Amino acid sequence: MRADHHQTHIELSLDVTDEAVDWIRTLLAATTYQGDVNVISYVPQAGKAASEWSFTVRLYLPNDGGVAAQVESIQKQLSALHRTGQTSDLQMAIVDQIPVLTTPTDSTSVHHVGQRFIILKPNSPYQPTENQIAIYLRSSLAFGSGLHPATNLILQLIEHYTTSGMQVLDLGSGSGILSVAMAKLGSQVLALDNDVVSVAATEEAIALNHVTTQVTARAGSLGAGNTLGHWMGGDVVHGADAADVTYQFDLTQQFDLIAANILARVHIAIAPDYQHALRLGGILLTAGFTEDYEPDLTAALEAAGFRRIDVAQTGVWMAIAYQLTTRPSSSPSPSAGRVA
Repeated sequence: MRADHHQTHIELSLDVTDEAVDWIRTLLAATTYQGDVNVISYVPQAGKAASEWSFTVRLYLPNDGGVAAQVESIQKQLSALHRTGQTSDLQMAIVDQIPVLTTPTDSTSVHHVGQRFIILKPNSPYQPTENQIAIYLRSSLAFGSGLHPATNLILQLIEHYTTSGMQVLDLGSGSGILSVAMAKLGSQVLALDNDVVSVAATEEAIALNHVTTQVTARAGSLGAGNTLGHWMGGDVVHGADAADVTYQFDLTQQFDLIAANILARVHIAIAPDYQHALRLGGILLTAGFTEDYEPDLTAALEAAGFRRIDVAQTGVWMAIAYQLTTRPSSSPSPSAGRVA
């Protein structure tokens, strides 16, 4: 009698909007899920009308004794996305083996942004042209796959405003996509994030794209950002090695450009810190918000000495470029950043 030791897997799948892909990755970081996040182009079912879905996301779990609790945890983490209409119901199936995604024509394997940027998987067979700037990203649980409109929009502004030799700050670096983009345009980059999962993802992206001499990744934030907690709520995520090595650093008038793809409330809270970190005439690229937040954001930045100079928009999502034109005499004294 032959014993069959072949282990099956649980496949979790859901159809999603383009905004939801990065949220799924980030929310999964709060679970024990360690597998890949497989993203493929959504294929409408025959006979059904056009859908709002852009992609299908699939997760794979070993079908063992702990799978029920893990599925429940994932379902709980992703439920808010379903309630807000960003995903379909989570579907579950048992599969004999995890499929290998090798289709080079899948639209997620070569993602074009702006005039020159292309986002590729490390094993992509695509050969960039001489004029294209390739950004290679592995699947991670950090925000910044390049599929979210906010990321696309700020990359368009980065392409326009980043020049060789700039000293730049990537605040809320996530996957490291913006840091790599700015480094490949010739700048020197400090990448900060208050989540060590994101710092690790940024470091991996830096190495994968061979820009380690141009980008420094650290756990930390800018000024008042150190008091706001983790951007998804709760405490800042620190690793064991990071807990006891926090130190202060002075970023006063250090940068020619800051790129920040973060929540509107954080942009507003740290408006004075942006001013102190930028040289006069420096550029601030903001994203991570919808058009209803723009008036409050612009008001806060104008009060800190900024002038709105450019905007990129798709649907309700916006990325806005500001220039520091003055330093209001009533502005508070500079606050240092904190790095772990």
